[in-house]
Amino acid sequence: METGNLITVETTVHAPVEKVWKSWTEPNHIIKWNSPSDDWHTPFAENDLRAGGKFLSRMEAKDGSFGFDFSGVYDEVRMNEVISYTLDDGRKVNINFIDQGNETKIIEVFEAENSNPMEMQEKGWQAILDNFKKYTESDM
Repeated sequence: METGNLITVETTVHAPVEKVWKSWTEPNHIIKWNSPSDDWHTPFAENDLRAGGKFLSRMEAKDGSFGFDFSGVYDEVRMNEVISYTLDDGRKVNINFIDQGNETKIIEVFEAENSNPMEMQEKGWQAILDNFKKYTESDM
């Protein structure tokens, strides 16, 4: 990863790492939390969670005005610890899951894209991470 265009978002989820991992990686959960705001949703997700495996989440505005595929290939997967992947546009993402007993710290580092301001990208990714935290801390 280049150092000049990296963005880091993080949160601490009040749940054991096993629950956090399941919520993060299983498509039936991904479609319930993977959006930055209430006017977006993920109607479809698939996930082949292994090095070389592919993932896809279809993200859409609920009013149908815009949508895109968020997809790529996994570079490294260490259960309950690390997920690294390369997006279809070549950008790298690294996610660390830090087991803290009944809590799990998630640190997500990604390469920024050139189409939108870095601050906007950080806010969007943080909003999705915050939505993940809210969903995972619920009864799922």
